Amino acid sequence: MSMASSSLSLLLALIILCFSPIQSSNTIGKGYRLISIEESPDGGFIGYLQVKQKNKIYGPDITTLRLYVKHETDHRLRVHITDAKEQRWEVPYNLLPREQPPPIGKVIGKSRKSPITVQEFSGSELIFSYTTDPFNFAVKRRSNGETLFNTTGELVFKDQYLEISTSLPKEASIYGLGENSQANGIKLVPNEPYTLYTEDVSAINLNTDLYGSHPVYMDLRNVGVIGGVFDFYFFAGPSPLNVVDQYTELIGRPAAMPYWSLGFHQCRWGYHNLSVVEDVVDNYKKAKIPLDVIWNDDDHMDGHKDFTLNPVAYPRAKLLAFLDRIHKMGMKYIVINDPGIGVNASYGVYQRAMAQDLFIKYEGKPFLAQVWPGPVYFPDFLNPKTVAWWGDEIRRFHDLVPIDGLWIDMNEVSNFCSGLCTIPQGKQCPSGEGPGWICCLDCKNITKTRWDDPPYKINATGVVAPVGFKTIATSATHYNGVREYDAHSIYGFSETIATHKALLAVKGKRPFILSRSTFVGSGQYAAHWTGDNQGTWQSLQVSISTMLNFGIFGVPMVGSDICGFYPQPTEELCNRWIEVGAFYPFSRDHANYYSPRQELYQWDTVAESARNALGMRYKILPFLYTLNYEAHMTGAPIARPLFFSFPDYTECYGLSRQFLLGSSLMISPVLEKGKTEVRALFPPGSWYHMFDMTQAVVSKNGKRVTLPAPLNFVNVHLYQNTILPMQRGKLYLDEDELPEMKLGNGQSTYVDFYASVGNGSVKMWSQVQEGKYALSKGWVIEKVSVLGLKGSSGQASDIQINGSPMTKKIEVSSKEHNYVIGLEDEGENKSVMVEVQGLEMLVGENFKMSWKMDMN
Repeated sequence: MSMASSSLSLLLALIILCFSPIQSSNTIGKGYRLISIEESPDGGFIGYLQVKQKNKIYGPDITTLRLYVKHETDHRLRVHITDAKEQRWEVPYNLLPREQPPPIGKVIGKSRKSPITVQEFSGSELIFSYTTDPFNFAVKRRSNGETLFNTTGELVFKDQYLEISTSLPKEASIYGLGENSQANGIKLVPNEPYTLYTEDVSAINLNTDLYGSHPVYMDLRNVGVIGGVFDFYFFAGPSPLNVVDQYTELIGRPAAMPYWSLGFHQCRWGYHNLSVVEDVVDNYKKAKIPLDVIWNDDDHMDGHKDFTLNPVAYPRAKLLAFLDRIHKMGMKYIVINDPGIGVNASYGVYQRAMAQDLFIKYEGKPFLAQVWPGPVYFPDFLNPKTVAWWGDEIRRFHDLVPIDGLWIDMNEVSNFCSGLCTIPQGKQCPSGEGPGWICCLDCKNITKTRWDDPPYKINATGVVAPVGFKTIATSATHYNGVREYDAHSIYGFSETIATHKALLAVKGKRPFILSRSTFVGSGQYAAHWTGDNQGTWQSLQVSISTMLNFGIFGVPMVGSDICGFYPQPTEELCNRWIEVGAFYPFSRDHANYYSPRQELYQWDTVAESARNALGMRYKILPFLYTLNYEAHMTGAPIARPLFFSFPDYTECYGLSRQFLLGSSLMISPVLEKGKTEVRALFPPGSWYHMFDMTQAVVSKNGKRVTLPAPLNFVNVHLYQNTILPMQRGKLYLDEDELPEMKLGNGQSTYVDFYASVGNGSVKMWSQVQEGKYALSKGWVIEKVSVLGLKGSSGQASDIQINGSPMTKKIEVSSKEHNYVIGLEDEGENKSVMVEVQGLEMLVGENFKMSWKMDMN
């Protein structure tokens, strides 16, 4: 990707395991040559590649490969390379729907004596070109010839080692390749390994493979892969929003989230009984801090077993009464669920799964592991019968407890043990806290196979651990004989799809699912939180870049544990964290079992910061919900890097300490201890402070400005020429939980707002689609604020609505803006803010509003 030219491209490789710097391919192989090429019936072309020189480094070479290339859309190019004779593992097409290449067939052609040296295959926006001997290819932009990707070394394709290399221009900025906690911000750092292999590794570990696998990136250096095929998708862009639109068009649009999920959430591992949860809800109300969703970690469970209730700590009758109370308040309740099913003959969930033979197997028997309940088996979500069983268990639990969503955790999948294990005789394996995460099973190393001990060692968990370390043995098998080696990183994805299907069937409403493990396409079904972070300033800083990456990955509903999962944060840190976390798309406070309590009301100063920051969040909920709609329709991230809106402003390319909500609302938080001011970057234009709209920053060329930021204050600025819908108070509507988020169902309204200023007058108008729904709710526009009116005294007259003078008494006020300006701007920016209050314009009807401004 060449950001210097203000254009972007994106590359998706549907390969699962590992990307990392590797030794020069000259020591591994001599590449392949193209021996034939022909058009395919579907409009692409198929070629065959023959290895030039065999060796046994990392295993034998696959002799003949099939190349398939197709321009699938005007802006999307696919390059697929696989074994020409044997079917290889690919991400299941039923889990991630996409076009399938033609089936593997007979190899056509012979080695050419006089090979063609260069050929091109052009689409509307992208050009695929190749050389034959050695085979290499490039992808260029048709409009200007810019090279987006070109292979430069020798292609290596072995059963358990695949390598392809590309070169990058020096000015390229590279983003993507997750999930990991990037210490250096959102931009990827050259010469660093980036391993993609889902692991239960705490997010405190920097530059390490974590819970999710997202092999999507904007340009890439030396790539090493230990399984599957090469399956590249190139997206033309050219803008960042175009890129994400094109990407999510392929992998699935982000899920429509219910309105209530955009409120504030509270959770803790360690709410030991229901009375504690009740006190939390009451204390938030007393502190006047908004709370929409209360969560339980596994404290509600009986012995940490899924789909159960602890009869002592969470008696059903009292829990139902509590849920009835909070549901009447408009609040929601969500609980955790782990994939490991306790091995317990008296446990109905286990019995029903065993009766249908639904667990992942090792040598014909369920693979034994250990998680919180003690010994567990893992459901095989690639088995259609497992999906049906899972749905039935969720239905049974929902009949027991009317939950409003599910939190699926530990689904990388996590295992406290490694190897082949048995339950020790005469010894009870503990469950739960304390020793619960120490392996108590009798385990031995699995006899090494090429699946458990592949020839190339990926940088798993940051220490080159075995690929089966603290997870399912990679030689275990799923439905239809699929190896865990191949399917490992899609376990959480397959569970997410099954959970989404179940909740949709049970509730008939828009599901809310929070998943720790994610894969390409997970955003179509679930939100994500960034896992077990720390109550440290570094974790606060890293949370921003991780959030921004997931927007690129097509998972826009994302956030980190506010104030840190463990250990306890300082009071100052928790103040600053809620000032950031109030603007995460998914905003939740969550803490560890061993940490002292850290709900936002525990400190008076934090409570004040929460009221300020969350107060602003709740005012802009209609805006956030509209961003949710845009994400669902086009993939546009809710939280975005600044370069999404300012691709020509190179100063913001590596910026990870500020972010945007939508295209124009910028958050510039304090991220360091002891600071009472923040040095923020302002791209060119006018920026108005949301907490005091008389304050503004204006610059023609962009600049850094030092802003005051006392402990309870966060800097939030709105960009010029933006219309921001806001509300007063809370709004909860069942209609927002309809399964589909679209117009035309009789229960939705969409409004475009417009404004212009000129010839001494201000004009605003709306264009309404499907207005009947909004009219049925009686929603009105109460107040209009116009910022940055130049050359005016601020006095408004002749106010008209839909062409008629206002007869109702309204309030008009004005204030002069206090600008922070650069020398190049002085004397040019005297302007005022005008507010008109007491309006009653119906949201569901087109309106036209205007007034005349008294000029200086």
